[in-house]
Order: sequence, then C-alpha cells, then structure tokens
Amino acid sequence: MRKIIVGVILTLIFVFAFRYCENKRENREQLTENSALIQLQIQNVGKLIVTEGHFSQVFTYEDSKKYFFDAVSARKKAIVIVNANVTVAYDLSQIETAIDEENKTVSIIYIPEKEITIHPTIEYYDVTQDYLNQFEARDFNIVKSKVDQLIKEKIENSSLKSNAQNRLISELQKVYVLTNTMGWTLRYNSEEVRSPEVFTEMNLSN
Repeated sequence: MRKIIVGVILTLIFVFAFRYCENKRENREQLTENSALIQLQIQNVGKLIVTEGHFSQVFTYEDSKKYFFDAVSARKKAIVIVNANVTVAYDLSQIETAIDEENKTVSIIYIPEKEITIHPTIEYYDVTQDYLNQFEARDFNIVKSKVDQLIKEKIENSSLKSNAQNRLISELQKVYVLTNTMGWTLRYNSEEVRSPEVFTEMNLSN
C-alpha cells in the first residue's frame, strides 16, 4: 500500500513538473512571438514622412561701384523672382528602439532629426549692368545665399515644420497603440508613455 501511495505521489510530481515546464515553454514562445511582432510593426512604421510646401519671393538685387576717386559710378541691377519647393522629412527607418522581453518594455532611444531640403528656381529680369560693373559668379552666389535665407525665414513663419512633426507624432502613437494592445509598456526619454497624447506634450523638436 505504501509503495502505491509513493508511486502516486511521484506520478503527480512528475505530471505537475511536466505541465509547469510545458507552460513555461509556451509562455516563452508567446513572449518571443510578441517581441518579433512588435519589431516587425515598428519596421513597418519606419518610412519617410514628407511634408511639402511652395514659396515665392520677388526682390531687387543691386550693386554699385565707384571709380576714379568716386567720379564715375558703375551700377548693376536685376529683379529676382524665386520659386522654391521645400520638403521637411523624417526618415523613421533610423528610429532606434530597445526591446526588454523580460519586463515587456519597448524603449524608443533615438528619433531622427528632420531633414529640410530647399529646391529653388531663380530667374532674373530687367537686368541692367554698366561696362565697369557687370554680373559675375560672385553676384549669383550672393543672390543664392540671400534666397536661402529668405526661404528659411518663410519656413520658420509657416506651418510646414509643425505639420511634419504632427505626422511624426501620429506614427509614434501607432507604436504606443500596438504595445499597449499587447500588454507591453512603451518608454521614451526614460519616461513611460501612458497615453498616445503624451507625445504631443513631449519635446520632439530637433
């Protein structure tokens, strides 16, 4: 009778141990699958977000030089018309994340800086120039620098950069929804993201 009882106890211990190992293995497989799914979804989010704008500017370029003890003045002048296409982009394929499977935590470590690209078309009208003061490569470089400065000022005063950042926030919120749905925690700048609206309050400008 004692042998039967000992046998039953050993059998139960073996069954419980087997079930425990089986459940632990299944939980580990599920955790690995969830981790792989999160990595895949973050990669799918990683795309180039582009906001485009168009700016126009008209200004007059003028330069005057004096010769022979200021007795002779030589002038050059042109009306400059600028049309510029501007793009503000975030390459989300450069986002760096870290996944802690044990604590079910995804940390956003690095968000790429926005890339601003200006494609200006510059046209010259009513060009006048004296023989002693004609247009040179230096003049066109001065105009190009002035155009870049003017367009940058227009970008700063427009909604182009904020629109691009809003699209960035929208993509980051998708990552939050994914992790939250799967019971994981999302962190950014060492802070836990508790709602998708948190990204709008964080300092994402760069």
